[in-house]
Amino acid sequence: MARYLPGDEIRVLAVSVNTHHRTPTYIKGKSGRVQALCGTFPDPESRAYGGSGRPERALYRVEFEMTELWGEKYGGPAGDRLLIDVYEQWLAPA
Repeated sequence: MARYLPGDEIRVLAVSVNTHHRTPTYIKGKSGRVQALCGTFPDPESRAYGGSGRPERALYRVEFEMTELWGEKYGGPAGDRLLIDVYEQWLAPA
């Protein structure tokens, strides 16, 4: 069961790990909005080390404003956004 719905405000956990994971550093600690639930899939962080990938994890498409990610360094047009897929274990309510 999915924990978040499209439109929900989330924050990506700012956790540093030394193992394989699918969450880019530049989105950790940043706030965004869920755009879609992509489905549930075997956990790639478990499978990377020979695990079963169980339980499956919900995967969300999350939208971030570029200024949220890059701050004043971002020189592109106002309103630019990034869509990226993030597994549920990396998300928390904003």
